[in-house]
Amino acid sequence: MDVDAVVFDVFGTLTDWRSSVADELAVVGERVGLRADWPAVADAWRRRYRPVLGRVLNGELSWRPLDDLHRLALDEVLDEGLTEVSTDHGRNALGEAERGKLVRAWHRLRPWPDAVPGLELLHNTPVVTATLSNGGVGLLARLAKQAGLRFDCVLSAELARSYKPDPEVYLMAARLLEVEPRRLLMVACHPDDLEAAAKAGLRTAYIPRPLEWGPNADRVDPPAGVDLVADDVIALARALGSRG
Repeated sequence: MDVDAVVFDVFGTLTDWRSSVADELAVVGERVGLRADWPAVADAWRRRYRPVLGRVLNGELSWRPLDDLHRLALDEVLDEGLTEVSTDHGRNALGEAERGKLVRAWHRLRPWPDAVPGLELLHNTPVVTATLSNGGVGLLARLAKQAGLRFDCVLSAELARSYKPDPEVYLMAARLLEVEPRRLLMVACHPDDLEAAAKAGLRTAYIPRPLEWGPNADRVDPPAGVDLVADDVIALARALGSRG
């Protein structure tokens, strides 16, 4: 595929948010004497992600950093109660300090096994690589550093003061990277992200992540009209000309 730059979704596409967040929930919960089905809590937290972004995009909420929206969604999950709670204090066991630490868990997500070597292969090709995530610049910089994810540039929807799937986020990336939208490749495991990128004029590549929502999740098929389907980031790099 003849493109000049590649931008990546991060939560789910390059990182295993579910097990990473569930593990941190379990650690914090144990510290305060709270037990629950932590993968289910992580799922419930993540399911509030798109609705809360929608509240920003439709004007119900003013724009704010993703950390603030993650905190809002976490408070909603805890206010609704946890399943299989075993503590005398219930959700109130998770105080301000604990909730703040959990929000920062999204800065420490573990990468999928192919993400680090795949990005290294892409680094040795002519294409420029960058993030294009709803995570903030600081979040993405810290995540990339601790996970060993090598990019040429960190781009965030924060720079457009909006969130995906707003077309302005994708067009902002093209402008900042100084490439035509048709020569910018958006890579994601989420069909709606790729569909929005395609409507903005970008090329698209789908990487399946069947374990994103756990071993019992439904299969997610690539969107119609996607330009490329790759098994993982290593396969994507090879499709884009890496000889590794």
